[in-house]
Amino acid sequence: MSGGNTLGIIAGGGELPRAIAEAATADGRDVYVLAIDGIADAEWIKSYPHVVAALGEVGRALRLVKEAGCASVTFAGRVPRPNFSSLKLDARGAMALPRLIAAAAKGDDALLRAVLAIFENEGIKVIGSADAAKALLASEGVLTLRQPSDRERDDVAAAFKIVRAVGALDVGQSAVVCEGLPLAVEAAEGTDAMLQRVATLPVTLRGTLEAKRGVIAKAPKPKQERRVDLPVIGLRTVRLAAEAGLAGIAVEAGATLLLSPRGVVEAADAAGLFVFGIAKDAGI
Repeated sequence: MSGGNTLGIIAGGGELPRAIAEAATADGRDVYVLAIDGIADAEWIKSYPHVVAALGEVGRALRLVKEAGCASVTFAGRVPRPNFSSLKLDARGAMALPRLIAAAAKGDDALLRAVLAIFENEGIKVIGSADAAKALLASEGVLTLRQPSDRERDDVAAAFKIVRAVGALDVGQSAVVCEGLPLAVEAAEGTDAMLQRVATLPVTLRGTLEAKRGVIAKAPKPKQERRVDLPVIGLRTVRLAAEAGLAGIAVEAGATLLLSPRGVVEAADAAGLFVFGIAKDAGI
C-alpha cells in the first residue's frame, strides 16, 4: 500500500463497499478498508489491507485512517441507526455523542453530515462514492435493449415527481407508479422491502411477469449529503422489480450507483425490463 493514492473505505453492510473497492483497484488506486464490526461483510475485506472497528470507536477509526496514509476516505454500505444508549464508546466517541444525538433528532441527513464533520475536522478528506468509483455511476439514456413506451415514460415522470417530493421531507429515495397510479413510496424499510410489498398487491393494480406494467424511479433526496447516501441499484433490485411485475427502472443519471453496471443491464435484458438514466436537469 503506497499511501499517497490510498482510498480509505469506511465499510458498512451490503455489496456497495466491495463494489467501490473493486472499482478503485481497477482504476489503479490502493485500498484500505475500515470495516464496521458486526455490520460489514467479514469475507470480502480479507482481499484488502483492513481493520475492524466498533461503531463507537471514533477515535480509533480516525487514528487508523491517518496511520494508513489514506489520501481520502469514503463511506459506503448500510449502517443501521444506532441505539446510542448501548454503544460502546472510546473517549473520542464519547465526546462526539451529544452532537450525534442532537443531529439524529433532525433526521438521517443531519446525522450523516455530523459524522462527516468529525472526520473533516480532523483534516481527513471525505469524498463520495461517485468520486471514489466513477465507473459505477449510471449514465444517461436507456441502457437496455427494451425501450420504455410513451405510457411508461409518463410513469417515469410521475414517479420522479413523487420521489422528489418525499425526498424533500427526508423520507426515501424511490417510488413505484403503474399507469399513473402511485403504488408505493420507500421509507425506512428500504427499496427491496418496498418492491416486495408491491409484489403482494392485486394484479389489477400492477403488472405481472407475463404482462409487465409500471416503473420504479430512484433518485437522491434533493438536499441529502451525496458523499454518503447515493441511491444504489443491484442485481437484487432488478430481480425484485421483475417479480413485482414492473416494466422498468428509472434512475437519476450521474447520481445513482450500479453495483455492477454490466451485470445490471444484462439482468434487466434477461428479465425484459428497461433501465433508464434520467439527467437531473431533464425537467422530470
